Amino acid sequence: MTTLDRLAAEKYLLLTTFRKDGRAVATPVWAVRDGDALAVWTAANSGKVKRIRRSGEVTVAPCDVRGRPHGEPVPGHATLCDPAGTRRVRGLIKQKYRLIGRLSLLGSRLRRGEGGTVGVRVTLAG
Repeated sequence: MTTLDRLAAEKYLLLTTFRKDGRAVATPVWAVRDGDALAVWTAANSGKVKRIRRSGEVTVAPCDVRGRPHGEPVPGHATLCDPAGTRRVRGLIKQKYRLIGRLSLLGSRLRRGEGGTVGVRVTLAG
């Protein structure tokens, strides 16, 4: 089993982005496999989106719902998805997380609108 397969099978991943001064900011997120990368879905105006837009340098590690890691972090590069890519990520989230995924996506769409969230693709280093 590859590192990508192991991470994609986890329920939560700790996505760590980096501020301009190098400080790490870690957030537990849902993640799905999207071809040769991992994909996550997040609010379009979140801090992690701003940090990814600036550099794209990230690490991902398996974690629990509270963000406590239970594996080694893996370096990667994150890019923001276009609207079509974001729709694809939403569909993958619905498949993996079933009812709770559908309800979360619906609640988010009602709160933020269709453009209020964005998909993020993480390509693992190596």
